[in-house]
Amino acid sequence: MTPGRSAELLKALIAFPTISRTPNLTLIEHVAGLLGAAGIACTLVRNDAGTCANLFASTGPAHVPGVMLSGHTDVVPVEGQPWTVPPFEATVRDGRLYGRGSADMKGFVACAVVAMLDASARTLRKPLQLALSYDEEIGCVGVRRLIDVLESAPVRPELCVVGEPTMMQIATGHKGKAAYRAVCCGEEGHSALAPKYTNAIHVATDWITAMRAAQQQLAEHGVQDDGYDVPYSTIHVGTIHGGRALNIVPNECTLDFEIRTLAADRAEAILDGIRARAAADGSATLPEIEEVNAYPGLETHVTSDAVRFLEALLPPGTDTRKVAFGTEGGLFSARLSVPALVCGPGDIAVAHKPDEFVELAQLDACDEFLARLVGSLA
Repeated sequence: MTPGRSAELLKALIAFPTISRTPNLTLIEHVAGLLGAAGIACTLVRNDAGTCANLFASTGPAHVPGVMLSGHTDVVPVEGQPWTVPPFEATVRDGRLYGRGSADMKGFVACAVVAMLDASARTLRKPLQLALSYDEEIGCVGVRRLIDVLESAPVRPELCVVGEPTMMQIATGHKGKAAYRAVCCGEEGHSALAPKYTNAIHVATDWITAMRAAQQQLAEHGVQDDGYDVPYSTIHVGTIHGGRALNIVPNECTLDFEIRTLAADRAEAILDGIRARAAADGSATLPEIEEVNAYPGLETHVTSDAVRFLEALLPPGTDTRKVAFGTEGGLFSARLSVPALVCGPGDIAVAHKPDEFVELAQLDACDEFLARLVGSLA
């Protein structure tokens, strides 16, 4: 299969090593240059250091709601992964395009930019818009600044399509996520006298015990949504750090944990339940909890006009589903009251892995979908 225009652009985008927490400005300026050459004005919304930027572009009439294509430009690191191809140099082989971000989600970004260029050559009755963000992989960080700007715009989009990899199926929902840091405090002392002191690691394990009990309660008696692989809200401890030496009672232990919630649950309420459970179980000391990051879930009704609109642009029999991973769609929906759906090329199963790839046929399918979308706006 011969790579198309989007695949050729994707090769260029992969060459920008836009790992989260590192600059993405050269990629953004590259895209802005392509769009600007076609007469499409771009707005850049930068971080405080000026090293990263969101991009917003629109083509077509300015004062009516349109369709916004949304994607993030950052990718996850490659260190320690056994890649067999250069991660930041596109490799085309056996109908696949390999490279970091090919599926997650520079493949969609390339297709969306090509669609914007094509749309700029047509007379549109509704605008096509593009929103590109930075640092999505670490908690949808960068897009919040862009949303701050869009909140004050006189006209908001009527639909947002987030192009995360769904194999070109329509995802109507995902769970929300809240990330927390628990600082468990104790008293330093000689381990020969350990019972005289509060052991911070023991405080942490008491907290984890309460979390696991809360998780069991959610799994057995909580709200269920069979649209998800794991149909209930989840609690997960990701890291734990504590102790200086075996013969010192530790005075501090820190753990990072997350709560991923169904639409019907609230992370704060689940956290309050964990606190109450830990106190009831006799924990003498409770940790100090800091919310590190949070983003809302997405819940777009399967019978909504937005779903019907996308279904009409996709092949008959296109599936609707919910996805396990989070997206920026929840923020667009919650803060702008814009219906959001997730639909993009590639398979999330290969994302974040060595030798990440996207099928060229998936890029073609996305191009065809976006061509029909542009036609519907013309």
